[in-house]
Amino acid sequence: MIAPRRFLPSVSSLLALEAVERLGSATLAAGELSLTHSAISRQLRHLEDQIGVTLFERTGRALVLTPAGRDYAATARGYLQDLARSSLKLRAAGARMSLNLAVLPAFGSHWLLPRLKAFTDAHPEVTVNLSTRLASFDFAREPFDAAVHFGTGDWQGVDYLELMRERVIPAGAPSLLPEGPLPPERLLTFPLLHLESRPGAWEDWFARRKVPVDRLRGMLFDTFAHMSEAAALGFGLALLPSFLFEAEAERGRLVAAVEGFETLEASYSLVWPKGRVVSRPLGMLVEWLGRNDSEIDPRSNFTNAL
Repeated sequence: MIAPRRFLPSVSSLLALEAVERLGSATLAAGELSLTHSAISRQLRHLEDQIGVTLFERTGRALVLTPAGRDYAATARGYLQDLARSSLKLRAAGARMSLNLAVLPAFGSHWLLPRLKAFTDAHPEVTVNLSTRLASFDFAREPFDAAVHFGTGDWQGVDYLELMRERVIPAGAPSLLPEGPLPPERLLTFPLLHLESRPGAWEDWFARRKVPVDRLRGMLFDTFAHMSEAAALGFGLALLPSFLFEAEAERGRLVAAVEGFETLEASYSLVWPKGRVVSRPLGMLVEWLGRNDSEIDPRSNFTNAL
C-alpha cells in the first residue's frame, strides 16, 4: 500500500534538496536544474513544510542543510537513482517484457551470456537486463527477478535451478609453465594468486591432491577477471573455474598447470524469491535453461518456477 499522499514530496523538491546537498549551495543547484535561486528556496521551503522538520538554515543568503536535511537528501538520492534506473529499463524494453538478473561477473560473461543470446533469439519479446552482484542479497531490497549465486544451495527463502557444478584447475601463463602440466606439489614453488570470495580454495585443492600445505600467501583479488589477467601476465598461478580457463586457453593466454579439473561440491545456481509470483519472462527463462542445456543438473527444481 502506498503511503498517504501528504507524506509523498514532489520529485522537483527532492531534486532541489539532493542538488543543494551534493553541490553545497542553492546557487549551484539552481544552475544545474535550470532554475532561479528563489525557485530552489521555494522548493526546499515547501518540502520542509510538508515534512514538518527543519531541513535547512539561512546564513545570510546561503542555505545550509541541517543534519536531518543531509540524511533526508541521501535517502532522496537513492530514491531518485532507483526511479531513473527503472525508467531507463522501461524505456530500453519498450513494449517488450523485461527480466532483471543479478549475476556474478565472470560466470555471467563466459557461461550465461552465450546462453542468453540463444534465449533472446528464441524469445525476442523479452529484454534481459544484467547487473553485477558479488554476494548474496535481500530480494526485498533489490529490484531483481532472479540472481546467479554460487554455493552449496543452502540459501534461505529462495527456489533455485542448479546451472553448473564448479570445476577448477590451476593455470598460468605459457611462459611460466614451459614444461606443461606439473605434479601438484611442484605448484608450491610458484606464486599463488587468491580470490577474496574463495578463502581457502588453494588449501582445499591441495588437500584433495593429498599435498600438505600451511599458510599459503600471495596476491589477493576481488574478481576472477583481475586474477585471470594477472595469471596471464605471469604474476603466478590462479585456481580458475572451467568456463574461464577454457576461454583464456583458447586464446592462448593460459595453460593448465596440472592434468585434469577438480570437481567441487559447490554450484552456480539461478535463484529467485520463494513465495513471490514468478513473472512470465522468468518462468520462460527457467524452462528454457532446463530444456536446452545438458550441463544443468536434472535434480534441480526448475519446475517450481512454472
